[in-house]
Amino acid sequence: EVKLVESGGGLVQPGGSLRLSCAASGFPFRVYWMYWVRQAPGKGLEWISTINSGGATTYYADSVKGRFTISRVNDENTVYLQMNSLKTEDTADYYCVRGLTVVIEGNPFGYWGQGTRVSVSS
Repeated sequence: EVKLVESGGGLVQPGGSLRLSCAASGFPFRVYWMYWVRQAPGKGLEWISTINSGGATTYYADSVKGRFTISRVNDENTVYLQMNSLKTEDTADYYCVRGLTVVIEGNPFGYWGQGTRVSVSS
């Protein structure tokens, strides 16, 4: 059974930092691309970051570039999202997503975790 469990969310003040973790199991983690996607209250899903299977290639949405860093430790089956200089607009549920073996019509997303909530407020 594919399982993705996010953790590390919480309440922080603007300018603060959080590190999200995603523990993966049930599949050969080291061969899959991984993603972070978020959903702000009342808004749609927003892709924010990508990391390839080896961890050397990363991509970021403009909204988080320079502030967030995605990484992975394949020997630990874990992907991370380090979030710095947090803004109120970063408030959202954050989801860890496993990539598909083959991208279908531009959509790379396969299995999703349950999400972890990040609230940025004064």
